[in-house]
Amino acid sequence: MSMVLSASVVRVRDGLPLSASTDYEQSMGVQECRKYFKSLSKKLGQLPDRCTLKTGQYNINFISSLGVSYMMLCTENYPNVLAFSFLDELQKEFISTYNMMKTNTAVRPYCFIEFDNFIQRTKQRYNNPRSLSTKINLSDMQTEIKLRPAYQVSMCELGSTNGFTSSFSVEYRSASKISSAHQRLEPVTLPGIVAFILSLLCGALNLIRGFHAIESLLQNDGEDFSYVIAFFLGTAACLYQNGRGAARLKIGKCPDCRKGNFLFL
Repeated sequence: MSMVLSASVVRVRDGLPLSASTDYEQSMGVQECRKYFKSLSKKLGQLPDRCTLKTGQYNINFISSLGVSYMMLCTENYPNVLAFSFLDELQKEFISTYNMMKTNTAVRPYCFIEFDNFIQRTKQRYNNPRSLSTKINLSDMQTEIKLRPAYQVSMCELGSTNGFTSSFSVEYRSASKISSAHQRLEPVTLPGIVAFILSLLCGALNLIRGFHAIESLLQNDGEDFSYVIAFFLGTAACLYQNGRGAARLKIGKCPDCRKGNFLFL
């Protein structure tokens, strides 16, 4: 059965919930989908003004206008034109009831909870489409959706949900914007360990040869001092390279990898 299950009004700039419907649907699927409301609320400023998130058996649709977003949860087979017409009615009523000064200065969550009365009445009407008397508006909305369809938000774009970061979110971000907290940990390979040890040995060898060059320089006045500089520069370069590699190396266990304990961050 297609129906509207839940609705919420959220401030865009900080995700503060301003109002929400009183819901009696307590199935596990619906409760899980409601958790996405909070994740979406944190990203409203980064998303277009009309979006849809598909979560399997349910869809979350929302529109944003004048710093306020109107969100609704419905079954996956609920018509898009009815979903966005429902949100459009919530938007018009909320704007006509509360001015922008009140919504911008609100500090308490659900400070406009009395708006739930209108949400419930509208939800009942839209759960019984035969009772709707807005066919002209629905026609206009259908045309608008065809001309400017809703942006499809992917689960990957939510990033972190309930404390867990989506493993696919990195694929949708440019390399310059990836936070180190979201990067996947990968094991150090055997060639990497061998290269680290050989570089360390080369640095030690250059250091020893540098001391021998100093000793030879002191014994023979004709020796060129540039050889000593070259050996110590080689040592410094090796130590610098190893220092950077050691700074990126961390011993730990990655839940996605069982090949070893040495991990690059």
